[in-house]
Amino acid sequence: MTHSSVNVVRGGLLAAVALLACAAPAPADTGHTARDNWLLLTVERGEKRSAASSGDLLLCDPPRGHRHAAEACAELAAAGGDIAAIPPKDVHCPMVHAPVTARAHGQWGGRSVAYTETFPNHCVMTARTGSVFALDGP
Repeated sequence: MTHSSVNVVRGGLLAAVALLACAAPAPADTGHTARDNWLLLTVERGEKRSAASSGDLLLCDPPRGHRHAAEACAELAAAGGDIAAIPPKDVHCPMVHAPVTARAHGQWGGRSVAYTETFPNHCVMTARTGSVFALDGP
């Protein structure tokens, strides 16, 4: 075999290996990823839905969507995506009646999330939901 024949055979073998590697099946999807974790969040004054309401989209891979996205994603992860399971903070809130309604819908860990709760005021909402609905402010 000549030197040029060896190069042709070697090139053919490399091409065959490349084709086999490309033809291999993709790994099976073994579960849900963090890309499955997203929520559309709204906070409205009062108890009724406003026609002009807008929300923030919280994404957790990487955390983004509002100022406290990293904290919100961490709190949700610790609670298994259940907003009601976030441990309440030990704070003293004023006894001011200024109701706010927090709403979230989306996906967490491959399951649908639908959450609505009206709180007596913003302080109580923050104490019970952590950073999830901290959509504005410092």
